[in-house]
Amino acid sequence: MEIELGRSIILVHDYDEAFEFYEQILNAQKYVDYTTDDGQRFLHVVFESKTSGIWFLKAAGREQFQLVGNQTQGQPTLVFYTDDIQSFYRRLVEHNVHIKREIVSGNGYHFLHFLDLYGNELVMVELKAQTI
Repeated sequence: MEIELGRSIILVHDYDEAFEFYEQILNAQKYVDYTTDDGQRFLHVVFESKTSGIWFLKAAGREQFQLVGNQTQGQPTLVFYTDDIQSFYRRLVEHNVHIKREIVSGNGYHFLHFLDLYGNELVMVELKAQTI
């Protein structure tokens, strides 16, 4: 039996501004983007591997509105992998993205923490060889 992660959910204030950030910073691509007859929008984005992605959901109501940017209560929300953390770091700097933790290097890995446009903490990791 095969099991795969499909989508993680991120609460947003605005679909388009969320997509713009994730497209510019993380190379996200729209996978599904449609609006139902009753006005509910579904925006799913994927990344280069297209095996998993994010489903943006617009916060509805006071309780959800307060969770935007804080769904994991200060813990990292998502972890991404790259083959070039230095280039990714430069992209963050060029786009004035808040870097919460500078690059940390260890035996076989490098990682950094940064915040998305709402304050969700995201982690970018570069692994050497096949250590995933």
